[in-house]
Amino acid sequence: MTPPLQALPAPRPEFEDPNTLAKEVVDRLTYRVGKDPKVAKPHDWLQAAVLVTRDRAIEYWMNATRQTYLEGDKRVYYLSLEFLIGRLMRDALANLGLLDTMRDALKLLDVDFDEIAALEADAALGNGGLGRLAACFMESMATVGVPAYGYGIRYRHGLFRQEILDGWQAEMPEIWLEHGNPWEFDRREAAYAIGFGGRVEYREANGKSERYTWHPQERVTATAYDTPVVGWRGARVNTLRLWKADPIDPIRLDAFNAGDHIGSLTESNRADALTRVLYPADASPAGQELRLRQEYFFSSASLQDILRRHMQQYGRFDNLPDKVAVQLNDTHPAVCVAELMRLLMDVHEIEFDDAWQLTVGTIGYTNHTLLPEALESWPVPLFERLLPRHMQIIYEINARLLKAARNDHTMTDDEIRSISLIDESGERRVRMGNLAFVGAHAVNGVAAMHSELLKVTVFKDLHRMFPERINNKTNGITQRRWLFQCNPGLTGLITDTIGPAFLDDIERLRDLEPYAKDPSFQDAFARVKRQNKDALADMVRDRMGIRIDPNALFDIQVKRIHEYKRQLLNIIEAVALYDQIRTHPELNWVPRVKIFAGKAAPTYHNAKLVIKLANDVARVINSNPIVRSVLKVVFLPNYNVSMAEMLVPAADLSEQISTAGMEASGTGNMKFALNGALTIGTLDGANVEIREAVGPENIVIFGLTDTEVEERRNNGHDPRKVIEASPELSQALQAIAGGVFSPDDPNRYAGLIGGLYEHDWFMVASDFDSYTAAQRQVDTLWSDPSLWWEKAILNTARMGWFSSDRTIRQYATEIWGITPGVD
Repeated sequence: MTPPLQALPAPRPEFEDPNTLAKEVVDRLTYRVGKDPKVAKPHDWLQAAVLVTRDRAIEYWMNATRQTYLEGDKRVYYLSLEFLIGRLMRDALANLGLLDTMRDALKLLDVDFDEIAALEADAALGNGGLGRLAACFMESMATVGVPAYGYGIRYRHGLFRQEILDGWQAEMPEIWLEHGNPWEFDRREAAYAIGFGGRVEYREANGKSERYTWHPQERVTATAYDTPVVGWRGARVNTLRLWKADPIDPIRLDAFNAGDHIGSLTESNRADALTRVLYPADASPAGQELRLRQEYFFSSASLQDILRRHMQQYGRFDNLPDKVAVQLNDTHPAVCVAELMRLLMDVHEIEFDDAWQLTVGTIGYTNHTLLPEALESWPVPLFERLLPRHMQIIYEINARLLKAARNDHTMTDDEIRSISLIDESGERRVRMGNLAFVGAHAVNGVAAMHSELLKVTVFKDLHRMFPERINNKTNGITQRRWLFQCNPGLTGLITDTIGPAFLDDIERLRDLEPYAKDPSFQDAFARVKRQNKDALADMVRDRMGIRIDPNALFDIQVKRIHEYKRQLLNIIEAVALYDQIRTHPELNWVPRVKIFAGKAAPTYHNAKLVIKLANDVARVINSNPIVRSVLKVVFLPNYNVSMAEMLVPAADLSEQISTAGMEASGTGNMKFALNGALTIGTLDGANVEIREAVGPENIVIFGLTDTEVEERRNNGHDPRKVIEASPELSQALQAIAGGVFSPDDPNRYAGLIGGLYEHDWFMVASDFDSYTAAQRQVDTLWSDPSLWWEKAILNTARMGWFSSDRTIRQYATEIWGITPGVD
C-alpha cells in the first residue's frame, strides 16, 4: 500500500562548504562513475559534478511535487516539439546558489570548473527561438512557482550539426546523447501505447450513445525520460518529460531465425526513426508522414500521461479545466485537440458536447507566425490513413463550426472557407492552425504587434467568430541565463553599483539609469564589454583561423537563416560598404566586424544559398589588404545555445532587420539589448515594444512599416525601378550576380538576385537605402563613445520588463487561471 504523501523537510540551505561538496564529488566519481581520482579524465569529473548537482535538485524536486499533490494545485502542461535547453550544469548550480561553491570545491581537487563545464553536451532539441523560448518558460515557471511539466521528444540526434564545406552548409548528425545524459531519469513505468493507421469500429451504446473504437494497425511505445528544471534560488523544481519511441517487439525472432536478419528489425527501426531527428525534411511524402507521426506520437503520449495523472488524483474529469492547463507551443501539437476528444469520448465514454467543453476549457494555443505557409497543414489522405479516428473527429468539429458560422454569424461562403478546418483551395488539407484556434479557449500572439496582426490576417474570420479569444503575451527571456550566467562581468558590475536587489527583481535594473552618463561607470561598462569581445575574438581565431579586432564595432546577426529575416540585406550592405571603402580608403571609416551565424532548413535552397554568399563575401573582403583592417565578415558554423552565450555579451550592434509584419516577436533582440547592445531594426515583432521601453533615441529604426509593406505588395511595386534609383544597391547587386564573389561559378547568385528585381517579396531593395543610412547613423554614434555607452547602459537598464518571469505571470493569471506561488 502506498503511504500517504507528506511534504519533505526543507531542502538544504544555499551555501555549503566547498570541502563537503568536494567530498561528495569524489564520492560520485568513485561509486557512480567508477573512477579513481588519480586517473579520472575531465569528462569523468564533469559527470561526477553533474550527479552532485542533480542530487541537490532532487530534494527540491520531490518537495515541490509532493506539495502540488497535497494542495491539489492546478498544473500547467507545456507541449513543445522543441526545447532548446543548452547546457544545464551551470544553470542548475547558479539557481541552487552553489555555483561559486562548486567552483571552489573542484579547485580543491585540482579540477578547473570552466574546463569541464565546456565538455557538457549542448542538447540539440530545438531549432531556434521557439525552442529557446520553451526552455526559458520552463525555468521561469519553476522560478515564479507555477507547477508545470514540459512535454517534448527525446531526439537521439535532434537538429543537425552544421558544418561549412567550401562555404556551403552541410548537415551532419548531432550526437549529444552519444555518452548518455546524466541529468535524466528513465521512467519506465510511464509508458503508453501509440497507434497509427488501422480501422475504426462503430457501435451504439444502449441505443442512445455512439461509441467508436480505433483498432490501430501499428503500435509503438512511448517511454518517458524526466529532467529536473531548477528555478531561481531553488524556489521550485519542475519536470521536463521527453518521450522516446520503442517498438512493442524489439525483434521478430521468426524472421531472424529464418535468415531475414535485417527485416526482423523493421519494427524497431520504424520506432527508432520517430525520435531520432528533429524536423525531418518534409519535401517528400515519407518525410511528411514522419513529421506527422512525430507530432502525434508526443501529443498522444503527453495527453495520456496527463489524463492518467489527473484520474489518479481526482477520479473524475468534470474538473479537468480547473486542474489542468495544456498549452500548445505553436501548431506542432495541434493534433492534441482531436486526440483529447478521442481519449475523452472513446476511452472514458464522455459525450461529444461535454468532451468538447472540457477540451476547449483545458487547451491554450500560442501562435508564433504570421506566415500562412508556416501554419501547418496535412493532406487529408495522409492524415486519414495515419489517424483515421482523428479525421472523423475533425470532420465532426468542422461540421459544427461551419453550421454555427452560417446560422449564428451569417458568414459568407468565402469567410466560411477561411475558417474551415479543411482547406479546399487545392488538394484537401487539414489546417492545424485553425484546429488549434477553435479547440482552445485562449489564443495568444507573442508580441503586441503580432497579436493585433493575427486579428486581421491569418485568423481574421475566426477572430470575428470568437472576438474574445485572441490575446497577447509578449515573449520574454530568463535573465538568469542571458545576463547572470553568460555575462558575469556585467552582473558583477551592476551588483557593485546598485546592489543585488535586481537579482530577484529584474525591473530594479532601472536603478542603473542615473549612472548612464557617469564617465567612470561608462568606462567600467566598456571594460566589461571589451573583455567579452576579447573572449569572442579568441573563439573566432581558434575555430575559424580569422583574427578580428576587439576594438572594432561587433555587428552581429545570429538567428535561423530565412529570407524574411533578411540576412541577405545585411550581406548586400557589406558588399556596398566594401566598395565604398575601396573607393575612398582615405576616409575615417569605423572599423566593423560583421558576424553571422544560423542554420538553414536542409531543403530551403535560397537560405542555403545565402549562407554560401556570406562565406563567399567573407573570403573576398577578408583577403583584401586595403579593406580587412576596417571591415571583416565572419560566418560561424553550428550556432547553438553555448555559442549564443558568447555572442550575446560581446555584441555592440544587434541586427533585428526582418521584413516588417513578418517576425512574430523575436527573443534574440531582448538578449542583446539586455547585455548592452544597440539594436538596428525594423518596427517588427517585439522591436516595437523594445523601442517603447528603451526610448526611441536609444534604438536605430529603419525601413518600411508593416502597413507600407502590405500596400506595396498589394499595389504591385516595381523593385527594378527601386534598384536602378539606388547606385550603391545597383552596383552591389551587379557585383554579386555577375560573379565577383563566385568566380568559380559566375552564375551562382543570378537567380537569388534576380528575385529581387522581379518581385522583392521581402522588401530587401525597398529597405536598402534606409538600412544603409541607419548603418551610417550607427557609425556616427560609435564615433562618440560617451554617447554610445550612455545608450548601451540605458538599454540594459530598461530591459527588465522583457523577463520571461513577467511573461509567465501573465500566462498564469490571464490564461491558465493560476496564481503564481513565488513572488
